[in-house]
Amino acid sequence: MDAALLHASRNAGIAVLYQDRKLRTVWSHNLQPPWAEALEEKPGDGSLLPQQQADRLAAAKKNVIATGHPDGLEISVADSTSGMRWFEVCIDADVSDRGQIQGVVVTVIETTEQKRREQTLKALLREVSHRSKNLLAIIQSIASQTGHYSGSIDGFLERFRGRLQSIASSQDLVTSSNWRGAGFRELVVGQVGRYSIDTDNSVRFSGDDPYLNPNAALHIGLAVHELAVNSVSYGALSRADGYVEVAAARTSAGPDGVENMTVHWSEGIGPVTDSAMRKKRFGSVALERVVPTALNGSAQLDFGTDTLEYRLVMPRANFELE
Repeated sequence: MDAALLHASRNAGIAVLYQDRKLRTVWSHNLQPPWAEALEEKPGDGSLLPQQQADRLAAAKKNVIATGHPDGLEISVADSTSGMRWFEVCIDADVSDRGQIQGVVVTVIETTEQKRREQTLKALLREVSHRSKNLLAIIQSIASQTGHYSGSIDGFLERFRGRLQSIASSQDLVTSSNWRGAGFRELVVGQVGRYSIDTDNSVRFSGDDPYLNPNAALHIGLAVHELAVNSVSYGALSRADGYVEVAAARTSAGPDGVENMTVHWSEGIGPVTDSAMRKKRFGSVALERVVPTALNGSAQLDFGTDTLEYRLVMPRANFELE
């Protein structure tokens, strides 16, 4: 039975140490660094643990010997190869049949992986909270602006639903990448694909395919949504054989040393006969002000006689190239 317990404790990564009343090591099992060197090198707690931690451990042992009550503490140790390591230490009194305290039994369990998982989870929860607040702010802005440029409740609901679905589509890509972001071309295809079933022919790409950070993915997704809705209503995607051209290209660093990316959307729209296409509404406000402001960039929306062009310039902080 004793041998089985020893094997079980070793397999579970549990170390056990027995010390007498003077804290001299009597026997130990499965001690690993830094405990093996610190506790077996000499009587007491040794010098290889950080002094503050060694003092805490010695004080806890002495308290157990004095009172007979079990104690426990968490100890962290800096490791030059693996970083910080954490240990849960349980201290119990060894009491004889006559009720005399003969020593202490110290059980050491490494909890480094558990601690790191907890820290990762906390960091993720903070990130989710931060991004949720940002997302809610975006939605609030969209609701406000959509309401401002809508003439009726029905019109507001139709446009607002479309913009919410656009944000949700972009957010799905961001979430599937573990919050890293989204590929530019994948994002464009996803947004246009909500209105065109044949994106292989309706969207023609050229240039680079930058990987957008989460904020850029959401806002560029919104811009592409507005362009796609406009194109389905008035432009190239309103025709069976119509297509849009989408390009992304790096521009050399300017005087400030910042490398930029220019996103270009262009399409043929035919002669403009509907004045509503030129009318200032949320779509153009989003394209020319909301999106570039969110990306610390600049944008220009141009209507030609029979063409529409949109250029968005954004700094390197919004994207990376794989």
